[in-house]
Amino acid sequence: MVTHATTERWTPRLIFSLASIVLLLEMLAVSYMMISIALPQIVTHYQTTQGAWLLTAFLLVGAITCPLIGKLADTHGKRRLLLTAVGLSALGSLISAIAPTYAVLIAGRALTGLLVPCLFLSYSLIRDVFPARTVALAVSIATSGMGLIAIPAPFFTGWLIDNFGFRSIFWFFVAGLVILAVLIRATTAESPVRLRARIDLIGAALLGAGLAGILVGVSFGPSWGWASGSTIGFLAGGVALLVAWTVSARLLADPLIDIRFFGKRPVFLTALGAGFCYGTSAVFTIMLPMMCMTPAILGLGYGFGISAEGFAIFQAPLGGAVVIGGLIVGTLVPRNVRPRTLMVVGMLVMAAACLLTAMVHDDKALLIGFAALLGVGMGMGYASVPNLLIAAVPPQLQATTASMVAVFQSILPAILPVIVFSVLNSHIATVMQGAVFYTDTGITIAFVIGAISALLGAVVAFALPRRISQLSAPGSGSAAAADTDGAVVLAH
Repeated sequence: MVTHATTERWTPRLIFSLASIVLLLEMLAVSYMMISIALPQIVTHYQTTQGAWLLTAFLLVGAITCPLIGKLADTHGKRRLLLTAVGLSALGSLISAIAPTYAVLIAGRALTGLLVPCLFLSYSLIRDVFPARTVALAVSIATSGMGLIAIPAPFFTGWLIDNFGFRSIFWFFVAGLVILAVLIRATTAESPVRLRARIDLIGAALLGAGLAGILVGVSFGPSWGWASGSTIGFLAGGVALLVAWTVSARLLADPLIDIRFFGKRPVFLTALGAGFCYGTSAVFTIMLPMMCMTPAILGLGYGFGISAEGFAIFQAPLGGAVVIGGLIVGTLVPRNVRPRTLMVVGMLVMAAACLLTAMVHDDKALLIGFAALLGVGMGMGYASVPNLLIAAVPPQLQATTASMVAVFQSILPAILPVIVFSVLNSHIATVMQGAVFYTDTGITIAFVIGAISALLGAVVAFALPRRISQLSAPGSGSAAAADTDGAVVLAH
């Protein structure tokens, strides 16, 4: 059965469909940046010191729901689950916008975390309903964006917060998500691909609770203390639940995630490489604003004392460069350049950007250039991941497998910044009015950690098979072959 659209060319409806999906994923991408910029005003308004929960709750719900949503998408329809996730995310943003207390704000932000699964749902849906010749370019553009929101977002965020307060950020997400849900519903077809399977609710509970335990332990270990009972309890409990999930997945005939399938070299290495790619970008994008906004008068060897709105001159080029990196992949993959090669190059570019920033971080022009360089590598890495999965995974298991890749994309970006700040806390230069500023050596080490992560990602990508054949779905009589150029030929 061929699941791609019968036409092999771009149509107006197809263009509007891709634009709607791209804008949705750009909303996800800029949400981290917009919330980070609004964070000082939010914690001041609610008089709380638990600002980290705004990001942790979002990431936590996103990570633990990915596997279940992926399975539901493969069994009940990818567009249906995508629109459900978008609708619930809009509801979460509405709750945050009108939240009378910080606890209610966190609850809304947690519900908005359902935007995280939209990443893999989008490119899995594109793989099923877009014409075969357009898939590589479409998924590359979808995962790296077109810059329609990402580039102006830093300027727009500063204007919103300065003129309307932090709640305007959440109202922006409510309006944007509702509009995009309507557009996707009107322009994007439902996937005809279905996986006949029962939903493993016990496995979903074990996996979700295990991931939650580890993420909470890692996120709050630095503040609780790594040797505290709470930290050890969450980490040990999380590991125990994941072990229990692994055992159940091997015993059940129809588990939430087929461990044997996910353990195949192309799939596992793609997931691990994606984790290092997203982890590196998390380190860089967290460190860069903190470094640039540090007052120059402190004489720490870095810092320009710029405002949140002033930081846009660094963030906008980075966002634009991500688009360029994605277009490079989307253009070269149909020309038989392997996604594996492009991912290696992208990770090496990210490593170079981090190392250059570690060596020189007191020059605005150079830092803008380094940020743009990192953006190109990010775009190439982001776009290579779905192209690798499309080549390796049968359509019936696209969303299920991609959901576990999304877990890696959430866990490593959660862990690496914790490692970075653990190192930074041993290199404190001064504390002023509750704000902590770090030594130049600490800043250098932080970016070196980012470079090491990127280099590990390059090694993992290099270890991928040179030629990837699509694996057989469980119960399939024959494999569906696919080269790494992403041109998929499905079994009849």
